[in-house]
Amino acid sequence: MPDRNKSAELFEAAKRVIPGGVNSPVRAFRSVGTEPVFYHHAKGSRVWDADGNEYIDFVGSWGPMILGHAPDTVLDAVRRQLDLGTSYGAPTEIEVRMAEAVAAAVPSIEMVRMVSSGTEATMSAIRLARGFTGREKFIKFDGNYHGHSDALLVAAGSGLLTLGIPSTPGVTKGAAADTVVLPYNDLDAVAAALAAEGGEVAAIIVEPVAGNMGVVPPADGFLQGLRDLCDRYGVVLIFDEVITGFRVALGGAQERYGVTPDLTTLGKIIGGGFPVGAFGGKREIMERLAPVGPVYQAGTLSGNPIAMVAGLALLAELSKPGVYEELERKGARLETGLRAAVEAAGIDAYLTRVGSMACMFFTAEEVRDWTSAATSDTERYAAYFRGMLERGITLAPSQFEATFVGLAHTDDDIDAMTEAAAEVFSAL
Repeated sequence: MPDRNKSAELFEAAKRVIPGGVNSPVRAFRSVGTEPVFYHHAKGSRVWDADGNEYIDFVGSWGPMILGHAPDTVLDAVRRQLDLGTSYGAPTEIEVRMAEAVAAAVPSIEMVRMVSSGTEATMSAIRLARGFTGREKFIKFDGNYHGHSDALLVAAGSGLLTLGIPSTPGVTKGAAADTVVLPYNDLDAVAAALAAEGGEVAAIIVEPVAGNMGVVPPADGFLQGLRDLCDRYGVVLIFDEVITGFRVALGGAQERYGVTPDLTTLGKIIGGGFPVGAFGGKREIMERLAPVGPVYQAGTLSGNPIAMVAGLALLAELSKPGVYEELERKGARLETGLRAAVEAAGIDAYLTRVGSMACMFFTAEEVRDWTSAATSDTERYAAYFRGMLERGITLAPSQFEATFVGLAHTDDDIDAMTEAAAEVFSAL
């Protein structure tokens, strides 16, 4: 067992000055029955902890490290920008180039507004949809997570599910009153809700591939059905592609599935590892934003030059021929290895994968929504997580998160992961 004394010391120090010792709850490792590992540095497919232990990383900062950690192309761009300044609070050419790159790649985006986080992007998109339609209600799906703004925390995914929190104190009844929560992948429920109160619904927001209750693909026809219903009732369709944007295809899930929303929210990946978010879509909707329209949104660090140059460097690499074919190949290799390990061990597990993101649910049921995802044996996942960590493999410290493959992962890395999984499964 690796020595993690330094991580333990740091955790004790952190708990004295940071609530729970972490700056994002799932990092506390509570749901996996151990204490957090504190990282020191990372490169490529590897991370090293404060005690010097090396791991093959399949978290990738929760998705954005498609090129791997600390890619030279991104670091070089950032170093050049550092000499020019880190923040201006003023317009720059680089944010124009970034907006052009995003609009060129993502089918739904004609105009885009940069922000500083995915939470800010989804919050702003909902406000914009309300301002555009003059309606107040919106529909979200059980287990989909769209950041921690008040109205969007109702029946949210990942962190709340991991910690067993059904809702959260601090969200008022008024903030949640206009949030309509429906089962994911249930088009009939959406049709019924809109038939009952479609004239009051401003937007439907959805993770086109759910990535915050584990990886749950959309059922056949679900996304197109949402598109058709939104058209019928004059509702703004929002795809939350904070995880899937530039991950499952260059143009995100909307490119992969051929369904174009009205608005799209982005984050994580488009900053190349720096804090960033964005929301964009149809020109007629986006031009309702201040200063040209009445819907207010602002941010001092929006379009931060460091994040913009990092994101541009990353998107330039992702735009090269063959990138997504290679990510698909690596994802398929991981899936094949994990399926073989599950079959050999004879355990109950349901594996999902979309491109380079995957999830191992410890349940015998098909997972298509939060109700079925919740049948997973989280104690068994915790044992799996700990066993993999002891073998030098980092996974998300939650049953309800994704495993990410990146371009820096070699076939040997992927095989090492699946071989370690086979050992852990046999022990389970």
